[in-house]
Amino acid sequence: MNFNKVISPSNNSDFDEYYYFRWEYLRKDLNQKLGTERDDAENISIHRMIKNNNEEIIGVGRLHKISSDIYQVRYFAVHKDYRRIGLGIYLMKDLEGIAIKDKANYIILNARENALDFYEKLNYKVIKKTNLLFGKIQHYEMKKKII
Repeated sequence: MNFNKVISPSNNSDFDEYYYFRWEYLRKDLNQKLGTERDDAENISIHRMIKNNNEEIIGVGRLHKISSDIYQVRYFAVHKDYRRIGLGIYLMKDLEGIAIKDKANYIILNARENALDFYEKLNYKVIKKTNLLFGKIQHYEMKKKII
């Protein structure tokens, strides 16, 4: 399937839509307030998104460097109507490519329990069971050697 290219939000309107999408897909169902979809690393992160032909966001992901050779993926989400068609893989490959260009050796992430299969298909390995997000969703630290 062909997808629109992965882009970075480029203006305030893009960022408003991007953050709202993150809240809608990662926090709303957990009864969390708007704003909980952001953290202190936003200004030092690489933000990526895909829009459909109607210019609506259908996937997002964030990448940030945590050490000289490790990047972390956070706030990764795909619109429910666009799952299981390769869009998530396409977006993850884009994020991984950015890390590879910067000579990172590893990518880590904290996956929701229901997303473990997705990341395992991309060769991420579970390192350990981590936090229970908002007391509701179990997460697992995962890691992939990319170089």
